[in-house]
Amino acid sequence: MAVTHDDAKVFMDLVRWSSEIGLDSAMSDIFREGFDATTDTASADAARTVLMFGETAGALVKHGVLAWELLSDLFWIEGMWAKVGSYAQTLRGQLGEARLYEHFEMLANRAVD
Repeated sequence: MAVTHDDAKVFMDLVRWSSEIGLDSAMSDIFREGFDATTDTASADAARTVLMFGETAGALVKHGVLAWELLSDLFWIEGMWAKVGSYAQTLRGQLGEARLYEHFEMLANRAVD
């Protein structure tokens, strides 16, 4: 699939929004040594930020609003999910919602395929 100018516009809006929610800081936190969202409140906040970003990006890709090729060129989706996926699973169990963060997980699985 060819990336279009419309994809680039959507992507730049996503990047702008990611800055507004503090994704850069959250990414630094999830990739630091000793990161554990299940035992540390600051880490859990960072994990939720990354999860919200990944879920939003995943929904945009799923619905054809954003090209996967562009997103995956600029974000390490599978690495992000590897760091926060277990926390997403924990939240699914706590909240009883199996679909929680399903779009982010779909992206991560797509990256591995």
